[in-house]
Amino acid sequence: MFDELSSKLSAALQKLTGRGVLTEDDVKDGLREVRRILLEADVSFDLTREFLERVQEKAVGITALKTVRPGQQLVKVVYDELVALLGEKQAPIAFASVPPTVVLLVGLQGSGKTTTAGKLARRLKLEQKAPYLIAADVYRPAAVDQLVTLGKQVDVGVHAEPGVTDVAGIVKRGIVEAGKARARTVLVDTAGRLQIDNDMMDELKALKAAVKPHEILLIADGMTGQDAVRIASGFHEALGITGVILTKMDGDARGGAALSIYGVTKAPIKFVGVGEKLDALEPFHPERMAGRILQQGDVLSLVEKAQATVDAKEAERLAKKATSRKGLDLQDFLTAMRQMQKMGPIKNVLGMLPGVNMAALSAAQVDDKRLTHVEAIVLSMTPKERADPDLINGSRRLRIAKGSGRTVQEVNQLLAQFKQMQKLMKSAGKPGVRLPFGKGFPGVM
Repeated sequence: MFDELSSKLSAALQKLTGRGVLTEDDVKDGLREVRRILLEADVSFDLTREFLERVQEKAVGITALKTVRPGQQLVKVVYDELVALLGEKQAPIAFASVPPTVVLLVGLQGSGKTTTAGKLARRLKLEQKAPYLIAADVYRPAAVDQLVTLGKQVDVGVHAEPGVTDVAGIVKRGIVEAGKARARTVLVDTAGRLQIDNDMMDELKALKAAVKPHEILLIADGMTGQDAVRIASGFHEALGITGVILTKMDGDARGGAALSIYGVTKAPIKFVGVGEKLDALEPFHPERMAGRILQQGDVLSLVEKAQATVDAKEAERLAKKATSRKGLDLQDFLTAMRQMQKMGPIKNVLGMLPGVNMAALSAAQVDDKRLTHVEAIVLSMTPKERADPDLINGSRRLRIAKGSGRTVQEVNQLLAQFKQMQKLMKSAGKPGVRLPFGKGFPGVM
C-alpha cells in the first residue's frame, strides 16, 4: 500500500532536508516535484493544487531552529497537511444509543461488498458488537449463498430470503430477526451495478427511507484511481454516505484514491482492506497512514497487531530462552515463526517500521510461501533433531527433504541460516527475541 507514492515523495523531500535555509525558490522547486508525484499517484488535480498551496504558504520563510533543520520542518508541514487530506483523525462506526445499529454497505459490483461484509462482521464480533448480516443483493447470482457461507465462517447469523426481490421488505424483516437474536449491529449487503445508474440509486434511496440506517458505508475499490473519487461523489450526492471502506489496498502501490476521497466528499475512510483473508481489514488512522507514506513507520499499528495476535506468555518464554546459554532450538524457531505469521504478510509488517525504504522493500524477494516450506521441513524432523540440529547428517537430510517435499539444498540452506541466526542472538547481549528479517531469518529470502 502506497509503496510507489511513499518512495517518490520521501526522495523528493529528502533533497530539501539537508538545506540550512529554505528559500522560496527551493520550496517551489521541491513542491513542483511533489505535485508531479501526487498527480501520478491518481490524486485529483484540484486537491493536489490546494494541498501544495497550503504547504507552500506554511513552508516559505521557515528558519532553522536549534534542534530542527528547515528541511525537517518542511517534512512536518507536509505530514500535517497529509493528515488533514486523509481525514485528520480516525472515524469509527457511530453506534446507535439504542441497538441495533443498522449499516448499509453500498458500492459498485466487483468492489468487494459481500466479502467486506464478512470481514466487518468478523471484526465487530471480536469487538463484542454482536453483528448480524442481511443478504439484500437480490440480483447478482450466488450473492446470497456467498454471504451465508461467510456468515458460517465467522459464526454470525445471516438473514436471507432466496428468490424474493422486495429489498426493503427483506431488510425490514431481517432487522426484526436481528433484534430477536439480540444483535447490536446489522450489516446490510446491498446490490451493486457495473456503473452508477438511476435505477440503482432510486432503489437505494427507497431502502434508506424505509429502514433509516445509522451508517451508509461506501465500499470502494482502491485500485480504480480517479474513478474511485467520481464513484464516491455520485453515491454521496444521492445517499449522503457517512463513511468509506477502501478495498484491495494491498494491490495498489499509488494510493491516490485514499488521498482524494475524503477531500472530495468529507466522508471519512473508516477501514481499508489489505488482503483476501477475513482478518485483512484494518481501521484507517490518517496520522498513522501519513507516517507510513513519509516512511516514518507506523509503530502503534505494529504494536497493536502484535498484542492482538502474539501469545504473550509464549513470547516471554522464547525471549528468555533466546538469550540463555542454550539458545533457541528448531522447535522454538517454528513457534516463533508461527507467531510472526499471525501478524500478516511479512512485507506489511516490515512496512510499519520507521526508516524502511518502501521501494527497496517492494523489490525485495520476500516470499511468505517460503515460510510454509520451512515449516514443512522442520515438521519432517524428529523431536531430537529439532532440539539438536547437529544430529542431522547427510542421510537424515535426505529423509527430511523427501518427507517435506523440498530439496536437500533447501534443507541445507535452512540449517545454515538457523545457525547464523543463533549466533546473532547470542551475540546481541540484550533480552528479547531479536529475529533478524531478510537473509538472517531462515526461509524469508
